Amino acid sequence: MTGALADSVDAIPEPEASPTGSDHRVLRFSGRAMASPLALTFVADETKAGRAAAAAAWSAVQDEFAASEEALSRFRETSEVTALNRASLQGASLTVGRRLARAVSATDRAHRLTGGRFDPRTVGLLDAWGYQGASLGAAIPATALGAAGPIAQRIDRERILLPSPIDLGGIGKGLAVRWAASRVANLGAARFLIDAGGDIVARGPGPDGTAWMVGVEDPDGGADPRAVIAIRDGAIATSSIRRLRWVVDGRTRHHLVDPSTGEPADSGLVSVTVAATDPAWAEVWSKTLFITGRSGIAAEARARGLAAWWVAEDGSLEMTPAARACTVWVAGEA
Repeated sequence: MTGALADSVDAIPEPEASPTGSDHRVLRFSGRAMASPLALTFVADETKAGRAAAAAAWSAVQDEFAASEEALSRFRETSEVTALNRASLQGASLTVGRRLARAVSATDRAHRLTGGRFDPRTVGLLDAWGYQGASLGAAIPATALGAAGPIAQRIDRERILLPSPIDLGGIGKGLAVRWAASRVANLGAARFLIDAGGDIVARGPGPDGTAWMVGVEDPDGGADPRAVIAIRDGAIATSSIRRLRWVVDGRTRHHLVDPSTGEPADSGLVSVTVAATDPAWAEVWSKTLFITGRSGIAAEARARGLAAWWVAEDGSLEMTPAARACTVWVAGEA
């Protein structure tokens, strides 16, 4: 369940509503943010106050995504990360806000914990391949992709120095989902699901009082999911090359870059889905496992105890034991 490209939040005026067969209603809001469809599904009391709580939750989600996009999007000329990337090309540090500081810290940690396979220093390559973000005002030097050492240097509590420009991409969206879910929960909401183009957080029981049901997208574009996952108080993220794939000079490119080669990952996979407790870390591991590739994904995912599903280039769907335990339906299985 991944999303299409967009760059703004645009909510429908009124939520869609459907009864649950009890004293609750399911209210659904939709819009766009951070290059993806954005949706909130909210189980509300069948009262005026319940509808007001749902509307307040949607407002909080929109606000968080708008703020996160302004801080973290490399496609925005005015974003904080664009300013930080420009400063990096001048060898200068920059004072940054809380969201960007937390995102850079999370990215640096992900780089270390994945042995460098999660590496955000892809800006120069992606720009050269035609997937261009905001202008940085100077040529990007040879990439440091795959180099050892930290992604960023903290000068003090507020200032950061980047050795190379970074693309916060998927982890930024995962963090926005995390922060939006936290804000909704802080409003007192206990039953909701946020979906930002496949980066998902679910809280509490779903509309029927059991788990939320989430489909694993068919990478070939089929209308039906390849599997259905039961999730409650957890997160899901998918890394896929079905949509973000293009041809440059006769060569197929996509956005999931293998740091060891500086080329699009040729992994024998078309999508990887990971369920975890946190959407940002689900995003990190879905991308890392994609880069690991078909030959090694099963062993690594099992060794780490990850609930992971992957679709190979031949169309086959595989999953770890942890994933099987929360899978309620698989296409083609009786």
